[in-house]
Parts: sequence; structure tokens; C-alpha cells
Amino acid sequence: MDPRLTLVTLGVADVDTAIAFYRDGLGFPMQEREPDSDVAFFTLDGTWLSVYPRKLLAEDATVPFADGDEAGFSGVTLAHNVDSKAEVDAILGTVEEVGGRLVKPAADTFWGGYSGYFADPDGHLWEVAYPLLTAE
Repeated sequence: MDPRLTLVTLGVADVDTAIAFYRDGLGFPMQEREPDSDVAFFTLDGTWLSVYPRKLLAEDATVPFADGDEAGFSGVTLAHNVDSKAEVDAILGTVEEVGGRLVKPAADTFWGGYSGYFADPDGHLWEVAYPLLTAE
């Protein structure tokens, strides 16, 4: 298997809400889709992001689907690295305006960077980080 990631699919409660958040709110470029399609694809730098109804994604993977609110941490976060602390702050400052939820305000990290977390409308966690790199 090639060591690369080509597509991340998020199981969502409502595809139109996810489109509004990712395309309209965060500005992710979206591929054209049929109006009644169950899936939407966003072109990212080097990979793709798709949103698909959570129940249908569970069925596709042949795993049980628990109807209702899932409690607890799923064990997965997505990360977006940027070029400055100001860019971290700007992105996290926009999240609530476009339908997301700030989970952890940006702060200096134990690993020497600067980051914060937000949740999309379905609770998927994203870290926005400025990784401070030092030459030794």
C-alpha cells in the first residue's frame, strides 16, 4: 500500500449544512454535484474531503449505526497547518460565524507551536496550528 492519504470522508447529519460550512463558510473549493446527490467533494491541496450522510457511511462500511447523538470523543482529529499565529487566530475567529464551534482557543503548545481546535456542525474536530520549527 502506498503511504499516502487521498480522501477523507466525514459522516454528517446533513450534507447541505456541511456544504454551507465547508464551501460557503470556510471557502473550500467544491466539485460540481447533482442537486439530489448524497455526497459532496472538496478539492484540497494533495487530497480530497468528502461529506456523506453518517448513516449511509456506516452502511457502506458495514458497521453498526447508532441513531442520535454520539457521546464522547471519536478518536480522530483533522489538522490544518498555517503560516502564522495570526492566521490561526483568524480562522478560529471565523468558525462560529459560519456554523462551527470553538472547542479550544488558540494557545502556545507544549510541542513548541501554537494551535486551537474547532468542531464542524457534526462535531468533527479540526486543529488549526502554526508549527514553530527551529533549526538546530
